[in-house]
Amino acid sequence: MATTAASNPSLAQKLRGLKGEVVKFGIVGLSGVVVNFALFWICINALGLASVRSNIVATVVAIATNYLGYRYWLYRDRDAAARKREITLFLLFSGAGMLIETGVLGFSRYVLGLDTPFEQLAAKVVGLAVATVFRFISYRTWVFTVVPETAAEAEPAAEVVAQAELVLAAEEIRYAKAE
Repeated sequence: MATTAASNPSLAQKLRGLKGEVVKFGIVGLSGVVVNFALFWICINALGLASVRSNIVATVVAIATNYLGYRYWLYRDRDAAARKREITLFLLFSGAGMLIETGVLGFSRYVLGLDTPFEQLAAKVVGLAVATVFRFISYRTWVFTVVPETAAEAEPAAEVVAQAELVLAAEEIRYAKAE
C-alpha cells in the first residue's frame, strides 16, 4: 500500500489546519469574553457583588454561550454520538478553567491586595489568558474528539488511492514510450 500526502499530512499541513481551528476558537472565545466581561462589570458595579462572585456568575454564563459556538460551529464535524460524555467533559474542563481564572483573581485581590477596578480587570485578563490555553488544549483533545475512522472505511480509500497511483504510473510509462 502506498503512502500519500493526503493520508500522511506534513507538519506544515497540520499547522495550517490548526491555524484555522485556533482562529475559530478565538472568535467563539472572544464572544464568550465579551459576555464574561460585560456580566462581570454589571455584577460588580450594578449589583454590588464581590469580584470573585461576579467572576463565577459571568464565567458560568460565558461557558454556556461558548458551548453553543464550539459544538455547532467550530467542532460541528466532530463526534457527537456521545453527547452526554461531551457535555460532562466540557463542563468539567470549563469548571477547571473557571477555577484557574478565579484563582488568579482571588490571589491578586486577597494575597496581593490589588482591589481597584482596574487591578481586578487586569487580574481577570491574566487569569482568562491562562485558562484559555488550558481550555483550548483540553477541548480539542478530550471533549470534541474526532470521529474515529474505522478500518473498514480506511481500507477502501487506501485501496482506491493505490489503484489510482498504478494507473498514473502506467500512463506515465505509456506517455514516455510514445515520445
